[in-house]
Amino acid sequence: MESGILDPPVRSKQDHSARQNRRASPYCSHNHRFFPPLTPQLPLSSLTMTRQRSLSGTIPSMETSHEELKENTIIIVLGASGDLAKKKTLPALFGLFRQGFLPRDVKIVGYARTKMDHAEFLKRGTSYIKNPNDDPEQAKAIDDFKSLLSYVSGDYEDGSAFDSLTSHLEEIESHYQSKECNRIFYLALPPSVFIPVAKNLKEHCYVTKGGVNRIIVEKPFGKDTESARELLGSLKKYWTEDETFRIDHYLGKEMVKNILVLRFANVAMNAAWDKNSISNVQITFKEPFGTEGRGGYFDEFGIIRDILQNHLLQVLSILAMERPVSFAAEDIRDEKVKLLRAIPPIERDDVLLGQYVSANGKPGYLDDDTVPRNSVCPTFAAATLWIHNPRWEGVPFILKAGKALNEAKVEVRIQFKDVTQGIFKDIARNELVIRIQPSEAVYLKLNAKTPGLYTRAMPTEMDLTYKRRFIDAQIPEAYEALILDALKGDHSNFVRHDELDVAWKIFTPILHWIDGLAGPRPRPVTYPYGSRGPKELDPFVGKYGYKRASEGYVWPVVSLASL
Repeated sequence: MESGILDPPVRSKQDHSARQNRRASPYCSHNHRFFPPLTPQLPLSSLTMTRQRSLSGTIPSMETSHEELKENTIIIVLGASGDLAKKKTLPALFGLFRQGFLPRDVKIVGYARTKMDHAEFLKRGTSYIKNPNDDPEQAKAIDDFKSLLSYVSGDYEDGSAFDSLTSHLEEIESHYQSKECNRIFYLALPPSVFIPVAKNLKEHCYVTKGGVNRIIVEKPFGKDTESARELLGSLKKYWTEDETFRIDHYLGKEMVKNILVLRFANVAMNAAWDKNSISNVQITFKEPFGTEGRGGYFDEFGIIRDILQNHLLQVLSILAMERPVSFAAEDIRDEKVKLLRAIPPIERDDVLLGQYVSANGKPGYLDDDTVPRNSVCPTFAAATLWIHNPRWEGVPFILKAGKALNEAKVEVRIQFKDVTQGIFKDIARNELVIRIQPSEAVYLKLNAKTPGLYTRAMPTEMDLTYKRRFIDAQIPEAYEALILDALKGDHSNFVRHDELDVAWKIFTPILHWIDGLAGPRPRPVTYPYGSRGPKELDPFVGKYGYKRASEGYVWPVVSLASL
């Protein structure tokens, strides 16, 4: 019998239901929120019984007042000559400026060791701000943005250099109408200088009266539990938890933020969100390129520290945490910490390590001149985590990340359990897929009757692809969303110190094994550049109960001819 056939067969009637045209959703371009259409005028008596539509979908706990910076603010980007600043931080600040989200009369000051004049900094600072069609409005916006920028060069460990930075800041602040002075320090820096910079900023550049100070710190936050604790402890000597914003930019991605709403705003979704319905969960990160000359840096950290321990673990914590009391920052972060504390350290048997080799005309990892000879640093890793709580006991969460793979993709794939046997034969499992990037989408793979006179179940999908559904929507860059949160003083999408500590506890034993600190170093299996990954991957995920899609399924199904 064929897959998906009903047993015993049942006569069917042809489906004559008409397809309705999808109605477009009104869109407000300024604040990127979607509002329901206005309802018809109701009698006063009806209004007292009916919830007002204007309140539909709002989240009061996320609208609580934070100490938002609206004026008299300087954003200081430390490491302003580096790649992170010019590729991410400054373009994100421009995006917020273009949309009117930066504080009134804000100024942006770059600070780095590199000596360069004002014109050179403007050129570097705007080199990754795009205007491919020579749009005159965009060109004017870039020119206006340049008027906010200035630059100071100085060493990171020299206190007197930070005094020069303070003199520059005070000159800007001398033109303020009030005494309030707010400073945000963005550390687009390598971790080796975090501590001296944090110390010098506090001792030389900190506003002590009539203002707010905030410091934004980029990953990596250490290399294992011990180094992370040392880093956290040193930062806390100078900056309070309330002043500190630790960025993991995946928490700013639209689809990661959407997980909270998908889970807790939909009864139908939340009802099946546990071990009784879900077989396994995979969180996947794929890059189609290798280290490309940055192998020396990568070899020091590896794919697990680079991707799994932070980005993918953050996604897991939001996927699996319990319902928070509210969407206020501390309530969300409390639940994430509780969830992470229920995850034991990863076992060696639950890990698959790989390293790419040359193929398809592309060099292998060891062909990179910056990589140490005979390095066994993994460029691919799959690790299975287990959550010991009543909701998730026995459900494997498989985190996978790799370089030099066949595509660029980050997604969550939740595979549900098999349908009870007796009616259907070999029917496909349901899957909920959340595509984080590129082409943001949520789709639910389910089984439906094949259209026509023949009664057979076929896999299809309910598809929410953002580009099709929200045609006019402009999805903000993750860094834009996170910098705006820092300006608002909202910690919801930033990593708390205890959350970071428990996250490192999960990964440290396996990292010490890979680093050779707990016995001989494991040798990764090889996989060709441009492939799906190691050939051992399918058996690895298969042993945790994952069943690959049935033959003939293509997403989305555009033709029934082959069925």
